[in-house]
Amino acid sequence: MAQNSVRPPSVFDSNEPDAFVTALRSPWYTLVAELYDVVLTATGDYARSRGLRSFPLPLTTRSVTCPTALGSDSEPVPVTVLGVHTYLPDSLQFALEYGCRLAPGGTFAVTPSFRGETPDATHLNEYTHSEAEIPGDLDDLIGYTSGYVSALSAALLDRLGDRLAATRGDVSHLERMACATGFEQLTFDEAVRVVADVDGCVRDEGSWRVLTRKGERLLMRRVGEFLWVRHFDALSVPFYQAFADDSGTTARNADMYFGLGEIIGSGERHADAQTLRKSMAAHDVNEQDYAWYVRMREEFPMRTSGFGMGVERFLMWVLQHDDIRDIPVLSRLNEPLDFPAAVNRP
Repeated sequence: MAQNSVRPPSVFDSNEPDAFVTALRSPWYTLVAELYDVVLTATGDYARSRGLRSFPLPLTTRSVTCPTALGSDSEPVPVTVLGVHTYLPDSLQFALEYGCRLAPGGTFAVTPSFRGETPDATHLNEYTHSEAEIPGDLDDLIGYTSGYVSALSAALLDRLGDRLAATRGDVSHLERMACATGFEQLTFDEAVRVVADVDGCVRDEGSWRVLTRKGERLLMRRVGEFLWVRHFDALSVPFYQAFADDSGTTARNADMYFGLGEIIGSGERHADAQTLRKSMAAHDVNEQDYAWYVRMREEFPMRTSGFGMGVERFLMWVLQHDDIRDIPVLSRLNEPLDFPAAVNRP
């Protein structure tokens, strides 16, 4: 087959009534379905090889990881279930932290996540989230997560490498990641210095700074195609990320950049209730909304760290594609606001 011979039909970002029929006939979605299967299988294989466990978790949460507070970049999605006002999960991180107290080797899950944001070429409001929480600090987590993405790449090459090469034309990026024994690491301050000479790469909010998507991509061009950036300004990340120093100005977190930019977010958690409360106050988080989370640290103090990876973003990189809206095999884009008289998609 010619290079890039399998292309997406790009039907779900339109109002086409037969979008699901077009998708079912498309070789693109047949390939994407196989990629999902490999990622899901390889995730479980890798996690269990490192001693992690999985167990059923509810698809609702009373505690979102993106509260309306400093360090949060999306809105929670409220629902009512049997008269109870709750939320669809934006992450299962808190449940996995809870699970670490039951499975001391760590816990993992691959489930849907929901966020109140407008979909675009790099964002979905409903996506597949691969997450894990392990005992240990940020360095332990970076080691685990770096091994994870290398294992995923190796599994994809082993099971679908020839097909990807034939239909997409290049798998060298997968080969480089699969063979890597570690990835470049920079502190956030170092990363800012690398890109500070170009306007629009760093957004300064006064009390904290963030790298823009432009900054992330320039950083990869100047430093390397796979890299970790760690120790962000504490107020730019959510309240649950541990402090990197006594001043509480930087966090023990890390993002991994490759492909479109940030694909993995991770961090070490506050190990005790006292520092957690300090962080909540600094981020303007209502402690009552997370009373159980504080109590868990009072009764079961434990140092854990965890990550979340958007599977669709990872598959964008695998396919060297530029629009995340073409990845989900069952899309929820452009659904009618009211329940339609005729349901025309699964």
